[in-house]
This record gives sequence, C-alpha cells and structure tokens, in this order.
Amino acid sequence: MDPLTTLLLSAQQGDRDALERFVAATHDEVLALCRYLGDGDNYEDLAQQAYERAIASLHRYRATGPARHWLLTIVRRTCVDATRSRIRRRRLHERAKSLAAVHDEATTQAAPTFELDDLILGLQPDRRAAFVLTQITGLSYDEAADVLSVPIGTIRSRVARARADLVSAMNVWELRDGSQRPAG
Repeated sequence: MDPLTTLLLSAQQGDRDALERFVAATHDEVLALCRYLGDGDNYEDLAQQAYERAIASLHRYRATGPARHWLLTIVRRTCVDATRSRIRRRRLHERAKSLAAVHDEATTQAAPTFELDDLILGLQPDRRAAFVLTQITGLSYDEAADVLSVPIGTIRSRVARARADLVSAMNVWELRDGSQRPAG
C-alpha cells in the first residue's frame, strides 16, 4: 500500500495528523490541477473546495485504488463543476442583459411591461424549480432530474407546464392591462 493511501486510511479513522500530512503531501499537485483544469484566477479557492469535498466524503473512501487517484478525481470534478457554474453564470448574465435590452426597448416605445421574475415566482414550486434549473441556470433535463431527485419525464412535464403557466400569466397580464404585447 502506498504512503498516501496509508495516510488517508489513518485520517479516515480520525487521525487529524495523518489528514494534515495527506493534505500537505498532495497540496502542490492539487493546486496545479486546479490551475489548469479550473479557473486560473481562482485555483486556490478551487483547491480549498476540492479538499472540503474530499474531507466530507472521506468516510466513503474504500481503498479499492490509490488515495491519490481518489483525491484527483474529486479535484477534477470540482473543477468541472466550477467551470459549468461559471459558464451558467455567464449565460445567465447574457440572458439578463438581453432581457434588459428588450425591456428597455419596450419601455422607450411606451409599451407597458411585466416583470418576468414576478411571473416565475408565481409558478408552483415544483414547476418553478424545474423551469429555473433548466431554462435559467442551463442544466440539462437529466441534471435537473438528479438535482430534484425525480425522473426525467417529470422534469419535462414540469417545464412544459411552467411554460404554459407563464404564457397564461402573460395573457392575463395583457388583458388586465388592456394593451397588447409588441409583436415579435
């Protein structure tokens, strides 16, 4: 058994010194992996997150392979998650800018507007969660199903119903307001 695996197994049994030595022995490699697989500007934060994940799942380590591989798998997944999150934030920011531009254009034409956030917040909680996860944050239907612990078909139907609810809510808003939405 390699020395890192021995340290990790001791840490798993509650030996804090072994855990500290494990972290010290792997720190440079983890930092390098985070720098090149994650965000080069925030690689130290990613390394911290990876160690937090590893320590939180220490009880699941079964020593079926080297501890180094186990840790680096966690580091890689942490970097992938951070990259996905960064991409989602960028897409959400772009969508928000696009919606703001449409909103600004509509208000300059003196057309009344509705608040999309209010309409989304008015959805039933299960439909809102599925809609926001897939349409706002950009998760795939499979990923949303995993997050919400429901079958993928449930996600599909909740998103479809949420869309229908939003269309109905916009129509009600238009009737109440007495105006028409700009065609487009």
